[in-house]
Amino acid sequence: MNALSSDEPFRAFGLTDVGQKRDNNQDQFLISELRASMHIHASSLPVHSSSTLFGSTRGQVLVVADGMGGHASGRRASRVALDDLVSQLLNRVHWFLRTDREAEDEFIESLQRVLRRTHARVLAEAASNANHRGMGTTLTMAHIVWPRMYVVHAGDSRCYLIRDQECRQLTTDHTLAHQMVQAGGLAPEDEAGSRWSNVLWNVLGGSGEQELIAEVHRVELRAGDTVLLCSDGLTRYINDDGIREVVTEGGQDVEAICHRLLGIANAAGGEDNITAVVFQHKGNDPETEPSTQQLELPLYLMMDQSTDESDLTNPNADGETLEADGDPLWSFSDEETLPEES
Repeated sequence: MNALSSDEPFRAFGLTDVGQKRDNNQDQFLISELRASMHIHASSLPVHSSSTLFGSTRGQVLVVADGMGGHASGRRASRVALDDLVSQLLNRVHWFLRTDREAEDEFIESLQRVLRRTHARVLAEAASNANHRGMGTTLTMAHIVWPRMYVVHAGDSRCYLIRDQECRQLTTDHTLAHQMVQAGGLAPEDEAGSRWSNVLWNVLGGSGEQELIAEVHRVELRAGDTVLLCSDGLTRYINDDGIREVVTEGGQDVEAICHRLLGIANAAGGEDNITAVVFQHKGNDPETEPSTQQLELPLYLMMDQSTDESDLTNPNADGETLEADGDPLWSFSDEETLPEES
């Protein structure tokens, strides 16, 4: 199962596989391009009625979701989340983004509200069907308005940026094991093998007892960058150095990169569903390149912990902005979400 865009100013390919142990695939992915459009019913202009006119591109959207909650429930959760997300992208979010900071903050808050609404939609679906009770899904979305990329995230699927022979994980794993590492209770080298590495505290849906945290990152991209979104069925078998090596050797062949990544995961055991989406921009026009100062990672991280029902329709829902100073992206933690001591 794959998707490829070759006639646009970008290369993108996605691939998902059931793996070696599972009976069905609960992962979902999306590669899309947003465009302004107008459907004409009647006009005195020399155009046909019922014509649809399309405007310029408003950006690309990449999504990976990894469902959980049992065979049918996990697949249902990730599908409901993706369906709801697409509906909101088409009908709710204002994509005509201005460049001033105030307008951008409003845009980021709208992305956070998208994730909270999708969380509420998955919870409502689970409540309506006893067979799907407790179902949940991770969701990692990258919205690219060249040269900016906005990453919206909950769960342990990941978004990576591979640039100049360096692979950097942009998202944070919302697992108990990672929280324990941040709190100093677990050594970083023991995180991957910990029994808490598969226990998620922040997902769409789930028990509904934990407020959803909508994690958002903004990064300035440049020509030559590779963006990878993937589920944990991939990252449990290949580390950052391995990803960098595959991407570097694959060059501009995004399809080959996806196939090799999934092949490595399957050959190493493939105990979970495996999904990878790879994106590269083709342009190298210096006028589209951000300045050297803009290339520092990260520019900022915005965290939103408000899931009050009134906020679901409040365009001024509050978020906390953490300015980049050093490497806050790799070290932030929220003590309120740490597991309670027994």
